[in-house]
Amino acid sequence: MTPLSPAGGGRAWVRVAGTALALLLLIYLIRQQSWTEITAALAHIPGWVFALTILLALLSRVAVVARWWVLVRGAGVPLRWQDAARLTFAGLFASNFLPTTIGGDVVRLAGSLRLAGPAAVYAASIAVDRLVGMAGMVSAAPLGLPAFLPWLRGASAMLALPPMIGGITGAWGRVRDWTQRALRSVGEALRLWVRQPKWLAGAFACTWAYMLFKFAALALFFHHLGEPIPFAQVAGLWSLVYFITLVPISIGGLGLQEVSASLIYSQVGGVSLSAALAAALLLRTVEVLASLPGALFVSDLMTVGRRTSEASVDARPGSPPVSR
Repeated sequence: MTPLSPAGGGRAWVRVAGTALALLLLIYLIRQQSWTEITAALAHIPGWVFALTILLALLSRVAVVARWWVLVRGAGVPLRWQDAARLTFAGLFASNFLPTTIGGDVVRLAGSLRLAGPAAVYAASIAVDRLVGMAGMVSAAPLGLPAFLPWLRGASAMLALPPMIGGITGAWGRVRDWTQRALRSVGEALRLWVRQPKWLAGAFACTWAYMLFKFAALALFFHHLGEPIPFAQVAGLWSLVYFITLVPISIGGLGLQEVSASLIYSQVGGVSLSAALAAALLLRTVEVLASLPGALFVSDLMTVGRRTSEASVDARPGSPPVSR
């Protein structure tokens, strides 16, 4: 399976069950803290801060558009900015409801196949776009080490690790196998951009712009919740959350992102669980709101798809006219 291939229908129940479990864990955490405590924390967020974080979320999505646009242009395909924005926002919107971010990539690929240019280049660029995004998060991970290593060395953390070793080992084996397959499948495609390092560097810069906008929104939430943490720590710890939510056991990372972010920022970052929950829920909210323009583009893609299908039927010799 390539990184862009949607998983088979036989695995759909795993995602549904994973989403349900993650949401149940999220509800459990909320009940442990009491909803009153969380709403009290949310009340500390001024309206202008919420508006500013929506703007930051929109800017982060523009950076994602720029990253893909740079990669496609670097491969010699004259992709228009407006087409890149339309397809990227459609994919970002779809990823709210499909497993991890792969579903959004499939939507983007389906739309790009209707544009001028080699289909293979579009498919390769989307795969490389994902890899560049992952590389950006990997590069941010060391920023969280000053907080993560002392926690890892703590006696309570060490006591909690042994029962988890077997599960972690098995999960790591599956992640390693998936990574090897993914690298093999995009290795040939990556050569297009290895010969043009300036375009890869530009895409990587766009990734960091995306991350800075995202981390700024999260840091603002923590600050106005009364529990500020260093910006570098916000960035480094989120990279761990990011890789956890890549595990395809939840639809759009729903619940899984909030639970992992709440536990990581409270246990490792030192903020209260109620503040971590509130910040995670707020971040999810502003990112969903920032992706809403993609709903218009998804509808447009579906309309174009239906017209294309009807035209192909009309073009067949002897085909009856399609009623409209």
